[in-house]
Amino acid sequence: MVNTGDTAWVLISAALVILMTPAVGFFYGGMVRKKNILSTIMMCFAVLIIMSLQWYILGFSLSFAPTIRGLIGRLDWLGLAGVGQLPNAAYAATIPFLAFMIFQAAFAIIAPALIVGAFVERIRFSSFLFFSLLWTTILYDPVAHWVWANGGWLRDLGVLDFAGGLVVHVTAGFSALAIALVIGKRMGYGKDNMEPSNIPLVLMGAVLLWFGWFGFNGGSALGANGLAASTFVATNAAAAAAGAVWMILSWMHRRPSILGVATGAVVGLAAITPASGYVSPMFAMLIGAVASLIAYNIILLRMRLRIDESLDVFACHGMGSFWGVVAVGLFGSKMVNPAGADGWFFGNIHQFWVQLFAACLIALISFSVTYVIARVIDGLVGLRVKENEELVGLDISQHAESV
Repeated sequence: MVNTGDTAWVLISAALVILMTPAVGFFYGGMVRKKNILSTIMMCFAVLIIMSLQWYILGFSLSFAPTIRGLIGRLDWLGLAGVGQLPNAAYAATIPFLAFMIFQAAFAIIAPALIVGAFVERIRFSSFLFFSLLWTTILYDPVAHWVWANGGWLRDLGVLDFAGGLVVHVTAGFSALAIALVIGKRMGYGKDNMEPSNIPLVLMGAVLLWFGWFGFNGGSALGANGLAASTFVATNAAAAAAGAVWMILSWMHRRPSILGVATGAVVGLAAITPASGYVSPMFAMLIGAVASLIAYNIILLRMRLRIDESLDVFACHGMGSFWGVVAVGLFGSKMVNPAGADGWFFGNIHQFWVQLFAACLIALISFSVTYVIARVIDGLVGLRVKENEELVGLDISQHAESV
């Protein structure tokens, strides 16, 4: 039976998560050079359009329809056939199935948008759209099915991912590293000035992301209830702790920068995503703090290795959420969520090994599949813009506009 309060909360949460995709555009847009701000925002906005259509037509069915051997959904719900105003008890018994569908759509939309940070300032817009469609259909939809679908093989194994740490952030983060290696460094990388052009735009994006993340995580309770409140509080705790640790780290090395603190907060949000509905606020703070330490040092390593994964999607989302997935196996508690599991800290070492296995597997598959997709697209149509187009900037060369 439909519960109006639950339905209102999930629909509001879906709207909050949908807002996060253009927010990613602002967050990334402020980090690039002035000649590429619009192209970066445009890629994220285009994802909102294209992935909405893909999800309605095909993606939702592949992700959540009755399973084929736990690997992929059948095409029973192609074009949203059979997805209506009544609840589907297998997923959410108190909200319309359409509400569940649009909430999940928001996750499928933001996942490829996160990868944008890996190849800003040098990718062809048409190739980006082609990549996003292939990546979502070949990688995101099957992983979502494995982890979240009724009968998905990782779900049946006992893997816990409350709000998309595995499905969204680990896939996007490790995919970002793969496509960055394929597309190569930006012209002048390590020589030219590539400092962020608009720090206030970065901060605005980060604030909107933090705001939207309450829907991202809190909405995953799929009801207006105590678990949603617990998740909301844990989400804020992790973001605050991660931002504080990043501020301290940047202060120790130079000065506490706005860019650094904003990045740290986003790292904390990514890290708590898989664990938000399974851990207490105090453990959420610990998860956020450790995530900052991990991501900060991964960025330093990436810079030493001279890998141009431009906006550190791998470090912040990939490794941050990898840690968050594993942390569920450490600090998860059935006192927080009886539908979850106790972690190692509460006497259940088995959950730790399950979470570690899932994180390693999805990381490996995401990197490998994305590397192949990127190589194929590069061979067929080319991923990268021409040298003169990169020099003039993608705002002009790809969209004939400028700030």
